[in-house]
Amino acid sequence: MMDDTKQGRAEVAVISSNDSFLAKSLISKITSNDIDAFLSRGDIKDIEREREKIELVVFFMGEDIENMTETLVYLKDLAGDLDRRIIFIGEQSEYDTAKKTVPEHLILEWFKRPLVMDDLLGCIFNYLENNTGEHAKKTILIVDDDITYMRTVYEWLKDRYHVGMAGSGVQAISYLAKNRADLVLLDYEMPVANGPQVLSMLKNDAQTEEIPVMFLTGHGDRESVLSVVGLSPVDYLLKTIDRTALLQKLDDFFAKRRA
Repeated sequence: MMDDTKQGRAEVAVISSNDSFLAKSLISKITSNDIDAFLSRGDIKDIEREREKIELVVFFMGEDIENMTETLVYLKDLAGDLDRRIIFIGEQSEYDTAKKTVPEHLILEWFKRPLVMDDLLGCIFNYLENNTGEHAKKTILIVDDDITYMRTVYEWLKDRYHVGMAGSGVQAISYLAKNRADLVLLDYEMPVANGPQVLSMLKNDAQTEEIPVMFLTGHGDRESVLSVVGLSPVDYLLKTIDRTALLQKLDDFFAKRRA
């Protein structure tokens, strides 16, 4: 039985193009353990409706896997954006086809038929136990037009946090329209829409107004700092900060919010 703190939080998407008996049986066993689950035949609209709730995808592959490229691409993007994982069930040839679209770092496990249901359930429950509820990683969105620096920060954070990246303010707004973030690390100087403008847009949107924003910028002059005080960023950090100090700042920030 899953811990009560996870009830209503974890959801498993089970994909099966032919509504197989095994897929339906899996749904029954998952839901009997206080975990939400739904069955889809691979319709992207079905999956999109549950996007934000999905913690794990279980994909029952079949001979029609070659015709499900669009679904695989969508699942790849979902798993990449939200740092989720996918379990594949099927033959070697089917799995090889899926791997042409979905990179291995997004694949939790592959189970070859004939399937041992207890092994699959053990994999699902273990993953959810260690990646959801109080054990879930926080999600941080980095917004910076300096791609090299943004990737450096991504490497610093990726082992401790779910990390999204946006190369402009427009991309950040688009990302946050579809994805949840617990914190935004925002550059100050960017083309089209600079950091203060992006923060102002976030504060004026009911969907994003509560997302905390921390500046991470090369602008350390007094005028730049004072210009954003009225927008209430949670902190103002300079890019001279090193990996250890940044991680400590982030850990302290989330610890205070939990308290």
